[in-house]
Amino acid sequence: MAMPRPTVAQLAYGSLTVILSAFAMLLLSRTTSAGWIAVVAVVALALGLLVAMTVPAGRPRTVAVHRPSTGAGAGPAPVSVGAGASGRADEVRRHAA
Repeated sequence: MAMPRPTVAQLAYGSLTVILSAFAMLLLSRTTSAGWIAVVAVVALALGLLVAMTVPAGRPRTVAVHRPSTGAGAGPAPVSVGAGASGRADEVRRHAA
């Protein structure tokens, strides 16, 4: 079973979250240690992944089918069971008009 591809919105929100959260955490913590910078990067990536997964996925597009109206009585006309050949001819004439 293949995983669905992420939408443009999911990629954009996730990427923006990673960049902005990493930038904000580095500015607020004022860290210069490589270990803490790595921790900030991992936390920012996890937060970006969380945001990207919670963005609602787009709905699949559906195609609307146009069905022409048959007048006031929408739907096919009922055909009696004992109509025989003449009843079918009337049915064909009715739909051809």
